[in-house]
Amino acid sequence: MQIARFAHGDDPRYAVVDDGDLVVLSGDPLYTPIDPTGERVPMDSVRLLAPVIPRSKVVAIGRNYADHAAELGNEVPERPLVFLKPNTAVVGPDDPILLPDYSQDVQHEAELAVVISRICKDVPAERAQDVIFGYTAANDVTARDVQKEDKTWTRGKTFDTSCPLGPVIAMDLDVSDLRVQARVDGEVRQDGSTAQMVHSVPELIAYASSLFTLLPGDVLLTGTPAGVGRIEAGQRVEVEIEGIGTLGNPVMRR
Repeated sequence: MQIARFAHGDDPRYAVVDDGDLVVLSGDPLYTPIDPTGERVPMDSVRLLAPVIPRSKVVAIGRNYADHAAELGNEVPERPLVFLKPNTAVVGPDDPILLPDYSQDVQHEAELAVVISRICKDVPAERAQDVIFGYTAANDVTARDVQKEDKTWTRGKTFDTSCPLGPVIAMDLDVSDLRVQARVDGEVRQDGSTAQMVHSVPELIAYASSLFTLLPGDVLLTGTPAGVGRIEAGQRVEVEIEGIGTLGNPVMRR
């Protein structure tokens, strides 16, 4: 099953994706049972929104693919490297990525994202599936020059529009070996698999929830494969994840 969030007048609506149509739901499926209203809308007639806006936080993991760590001259950390992005960084499909004026080297990072289903703390890895609502595609857009300059990653990772999510949330998906790609103007830049992760999704949930409480709608970014690169104003970036779909965003300068 795939869940979409779409624009409906001034209000967002939720729907189940069904053979090119959206079967509209009565409420937010993160907080209410999945209850179809009977209304069907052609998917290509609406504007898709970010499938979730975290009410709390985006939890991101750095250097979780060995080849990506190596391409930037870094070692793989012994423990997951955790940082946070604010919910104001989140945008949806076809929303512009706005390059910050303080950076001259902004880069794409294609990532599998996990949507948390309920309040949880200290979740054992073997029970991680109990707190997963579903999965979506993410682009952890990074101001690389600033990230290298600063002692923390705040300026480099948290600016508005630095976390595109979409196009849908895929539920009941086996994410142990999914193809992850990034394309810029159609050129393949990243082409990896979730099987290359150093720490698996259950391990990441266990570790993150040992640090702080996870809330419904929180999003966990799981790291990026090798091949990250610069994006420029006027380009279009696409992140495609097998079983989820393609998240595309134009790039603009503020």
